[in-house]
Amino acid sequence: MSPAAGVGVHLEKKQKTEGSGGKGAPDQQDPKSKPKKKLYRARAHSNPLNDQSFDVPTTPDGIDWSEHFPCLASDGAGAGKEAEAAGGRVVEFLDVGCGFGGFLIKLADLYPEKLSLGLELRDKVSEYVKDRIDVLRENHEAEGLYRNVAIIRANAMRDLPHYFRKGQLTKVFFLFPDPHFKACNHRRRIISTPLLDEYAYFLAKGGILYTITDVEELGKWMRDHLDAHPLFRRISDEDLEGDKAAQFLPSASEEAQKVKRNEGKVRHSFVRPSGLSSLTAVTCDLCVAC
Repeated sequence: MSPAAGVGVHLEKKQKTEGSGGKGAPDQQDPKSKPKKKLYRARAHSNPLNDQSFDVPTTPDGIDWSEHFPCLASDGAGAGKEAEAAGGRVVEFLDVGCGFGGFLIKLADLYPEKLSLGLELRDKVSEYVKDRIDVLRENHEAEGLYRNVAIIRANAMRDLPHYFRKGQLTKVFFLFPDPHFKACNHRRRIISTPLLDEYAYFLAKGGILYTITDVEELGKWMRDHLDAHPLFRRISDEDLEGDKAAQFLPSASEEAQKVKRNEGKVRHSFVRPSGLSSLTAVTCDLCVAC
């Protein structure tokens, strides 16, 4: 083969490679990979009673949710009550302490028409979930997926009134919360009588509160507090047979997968608002006491 022929063959191969979407193709990019957790080092636990140094809105009315949910920007939704009055969508699903976002992202897949929000107190973990969602949005830009899910760094024990209005939420999830084993730290637990008052306020009529844990003592604690609270009533597993979210509680989150690998046992509780108002509940307690 002559040198000229060799050059011709080389050029032809190069053109074929570029034309078939090889590395030299400028118009086609490989999908981005999920962020690496090892680059987001964070403590396994965080004290929710410590003062935190992050911004919190004054009221829910001033939040422009389209900054968190791109699908709202395309809908032309505004902020706060204006969006709701105009028929705009609002956050209905809340994953409290969403961790690394496995279950939160599953909610976006299961309920594409709903807005799902994750709250996470740890800064590096919330940063990881935000970057994970951004990668998913970029990789699925053509389909317009994952524009209905977002993460906010917030303290659920303090900040819920700054983000939500009465009866706004239809599903609230507490998946594998920190057990805070020491008796002196039980006040840090995310399920307690005072906090259940708040959760009942933000849950819509017919809404559901979900809890799940692999810690036997914490599972009993949460169930006992939910059963004793006058603003909630237990619902059975059979009542949730068609609930897609409930089916993935033991498997979708990273913590759930860890428990499954270790062949651990999970305990869950599902409750709805009882329909009693806070004033009625207080009156009933007073009557019983008398």
